[in-house]
Amino acid sequence: MRLSNLFGKTLRQIPAEAETPSHRFLLQAGMVMQMAAGIYSYLPLGWRAIRNVDHIIREEMEAIGGQEIMMPAIHPEEMWEVSGRNVTMDDILFRLSDKRGRQFVLGPTHEEVIVEIFKRQVRSYRDLPVLVYQIQQKFRDEPRPRGGLIRLRQFTMKDMYSFHSNWTDLEEAYERVFAAYQRIYERCGVPTVPVIADSGAMGGRDTHEFIYLTDFGEDSCLFCGSCGYAANADTATFLKQPSSRGENPKPTEEIATPGLHTIDQLATYLQISPSRTAKAVFYSADREAVLIAIRGDMEVNETKLKRLLGATDLHYMDEEEVESAGFVPGSASPVGLKGIRIVCDDLMAEEVNLVAGANKPDRHILNVNYGRDWQAAEVGDIAVASAGHLCPKGTHPMDKRMGIEMGHVFKLGTFYSDKLAATFLDSDGTAKPVIMGCYGIGSERLLAAIVEENHDDRGIIWPHEIAPFPVHIVSLHGDPTVIEVADRLRAMLSDAGIDSLYDDRQETAGVKFKDADLLGMPLRVTISPRSLKGGGVELKGRKDDAGHTVALEDATKEIARRTRG
Repeated sequence: MRLSNLFGKTLRQIPAEAETPSHRFLLQAGMVMQMAAGIYSYLPLGWRAIRNVDHIIREEMEAIGGQEIMMPAIHPEEMWEVSGRNVTMDDILFRLSDKRGRQFVLGPTHEEVIVEIFKRQVRSYRDLPVLVYQIQQKFRDEPRPRGGLIRLRQFTMKDMYSFHSNWTDLEEAYERVFAAYQRIYERCGVPTVPVIADSGAMGGRDTHEFIYLTDFGEDSCLFCGSCGYAANADTATFLKQPSSRGENPKPTEEIATPGLHTIDQLATYLQISPSRTAKAVFYSADREAVLIAIRGDMEVNETKLKRLLGATDLHYMDEEEVESAGFVPGSASPVGLKGIRIVCDDLMAEEVNLVAGANKPDRHILNVNYGRDWQAAEVGDIAVASAGHLCPKGTHPMDKRMGIEMGHVFKLGTFYSDKLAATFLDSDGTAKPVIMGCYGIGSERLLAAIVEENHDDRGIIWPHEIAPFPVHIVSLHGDPTVIEVADRLRAMLSDAGIDSLYDDRQETAGVKFKDADLLGMPLRVTISPRSLKGGGVELKGRKDDAGHTVALEDATKEIARRTRG
């Protein structure tokens, strides 16, 4: 490829819209171009890099027995109505209708479609297990696309689905895919950490995310440096320790608390720790008012709460909703409430003698105890885990790091089989719901992480397997002899099966070298009157401080060695 003919030009200035290093360099190198928020075009060099990412993914999926298929991007909406995800994923669905008025969605994921294919193809346990995947466009109406290619509205995903007759078989497949993902990230030059995650609208039982740790990340994760515990903050747990350990319940006492409407104000007035108070938080769960009781020094984790309640729609109640429900802001508590759904964090059931609202303006109650003075309809872990909290084993305080989700693996179990009636005939002739797994990687997001991890202040430093071209040839000064040698070297490399990018432009050496660093091919080959006088051509790795000269007749062999390892 001659750089003079390349469709896509480098930019001299840093794009104003660049949010992260990967966003900056991919735009500046002319590899991607934004069409709208979260929607990008991929120019030749960028597309070649994405194809190389997909090639690695394909190799690893095929190595564990995956069979590639292709499913439609347009889905009949009734499929999503049966699964219920037309509601649970309503906020990100792109919808459209055909000329007959039939409703469709642009697929944000493909569980409904693959289950329908399974139902038409598989009858017996003898047909299992099944492991199929595709690399397909996805569409999600993300409210806040960000970070260039990190969060998109149209993107490419490798999604794999497995079908099994039993849980043991799913566990084995899950481990194979898990290991394959680790190989993919290693080959792409992106270090990742697997963390326990929340399945969200995907459903299912166990799930892990592979996180690339970076300050530009959008996911908070908690880590224990002692036991190795790692979890997304949405689902992380921690060792909860009662603040009232060893105390015996005391009689309640109602007191006046004029003008005290926050936990901090109340704790300061009573000269106690916020951990000795009970906080009331108001939520609407599927349009039902819910009072959440949690210790005063903790916050509600909405992801955990939504999962505990099994709610589709959950939101923090505004002032109008709070007043309509009859709550008393600043003095609310579960004590004495009738006809209201009460949910509490599991630690509240272990605490004694807390201070709670009296459900009267400017009044609170001392020595409130769970079981004696109030009870909850649901009790569970609904507290936010934070840095400094002890890990679940209690071995060490946890650290918080930001990161980007690189991939997600799910043990779906029978979540979709039950909803969509996907069964198989077992060896005893009975129909049983098939057990599923699901495994996803986003190509563009992975490409962004590759650049985030592999760059310097001059530009991209492509890993060998991802680079659009392994070699970047630079000819200087337009000397006829230089041009003749450059053309001969390109032909020699081509005969050896090595593709090259050739900068044949009439530009200064400074411009050419600056663009070579920006574009980031692993090896630069410079041909100039000076290099020819010195005995051949100069080879310089993108990470090297200096180059060295090799004879032209030895160049192909040396280039092959350096680009193929």
